[in-house]
Amino acid sequence: MPQPITLTLPWRVVPLTEQHGRELCTWRYPAPYDLYTWPDWAQMVRDQSEFADLELRDAQYRGVIDADGTLTGFVQFFPIVGVTRLGLGLRPELCGSSGGLGSRFVQLLVAEAQRQAPHQEIDLEVLVWNERAIRAYQRAGFAITDTYEKWTPTGTAEFHCMVYTGLSILLSR
Repeated sequence: MPQPITLTLPWRVVPLTEQHGRELCTWRYPAPYDLYTWPDWAQMVRDQSEFADLELRDAQYRGVIDADGTLTGFVQFFPIVGVTRLGLGLRPELCGSSGGLGSRFVQLLVAEAQRQAPHQEIDLEVLVWNERAIRAYQRAGFAITDTYEKWTPTGTAEFHCMVYTGLSILLSR
């Protein structure tokens, strides 16, 4: 088992509230990342989709806030037997910023996943064309382990599965 490292970050993982969900639905990502934009809140509630479903939101979704309480991102801890799969999103204006912000954000989510289920593998899926995210995930300790086609709302697309292979992370506040 790798030795843990301690990480100090400017964010906290908190329960994802309805207000957070409403805010996530206002975030707009530029092309080609616009496929990560959520439908409007009213549509999500009608469909009882993802974090608009109270039970699913409580069981799997968390918000990430900064010291001022501003929502900077979210994570879904999707349970699979023996694996915690991360689904995540960072506030659009923070994506692609320099200084390794994305990889530090992912490290926070890994630390929370390790805290919740310390003996489970952690993985995520990423579209193969999303090189910006792939680089951030690799800097955070993930490695590509598989590539496959998967159905999406717009048809099939090619994804990488990336598995966390880095160190155990402990957060300090």
